[in-house]
Amino acid sequence: MFRNILHHRAASADDCAKLCCTKLEGFTVRIGSLTIFEHVNLHVHCGQLTALIGPNGAGKSTLLKAILGEVRHEGNLHYVDAKGKHTGHPVIGYVPQYLRFDLSAPTTVLDIFMACLSRRPVWLFPAKSLRPRVQRSLARVRADHLIDRRLGALSGGELQRVLLALALEPMPDLLLLDEPVSGVDQNGLALFYDIVSELRAQEDISIILISHDLNMVAKHADQVVLMNRGVVMSGTPEEVFADARTRRLFGMLAGAKADGTAEEEVC
Repeated sequence: MFRNILHHRAASADDCAKLCCTKLEGFTVRIGSLTIFEHVNLHVHCGQLTALIGPNGAGKSTLLKAILGEVRHEGNLHYVDAKGKHTGHPVIGYVPQYLRFDLSAPTTVLDIFMACLSRRPVWLFPAKSLRPRVQRSLARVRADHLIDRRLGALSGGELQRVLLALALEPMPDLLLLDEPVSGVDQNGLALFYDIVSELRAQEDISIILISHDLNMVAKHADQVVLMNRGVVMSGTPEEVFADARTRRLFGMLAGAKADGTAEEEVC
């Protein structure tokens, strides 16, 4: 109950005084004479899941890369922690759409964790010292049974949960998810969203998710941002899905009810 009181469900982007939040101001990315997106203003509170939706080429993935600092951009990122301190530098976790690797490699889930958590080569580092920590991290995403599994033997959903566990080491202030369940079956998709919702509630982190699945967005998101080379509109799932601009971009599928009763998925 106390955690629910600390969760901030502000109705406007201006309601952030002394409360944990991440704010993007004037984010713009240009490559030569081409503008990918411009004047993106986004406000995400701790304990809030913000979903980015829009057509292909709208600039959604590029926005996440700009937040990560991987793409040159204009604009500022402001972060305020739970004590009201303007640190400006949130710890960011990131889960990509997919991971490129050699499927035949003998690398295990434990190996990739060791490579990420240690500065020394994996073959020089005793696995016993890190194994309990990795086990706990994987248990957080219901994947502790995969610790000794080869990466190439994981299903799409299992691999994305492993990547999510990695993104939570250390626990971030802001978690970025770039279409993390693209190509995952319906059961794996539902499990992933359930885990993300639990993390949002238990850890009180800010989450920005890119998704084409309007049904899951309607069910789990607190805020939806419609992008098309900039922010077209933002609001609750009900507000965004009912707007004529969303319907023009997505057609009948934008009429998905916020209770998650839509039967189809946007590709």
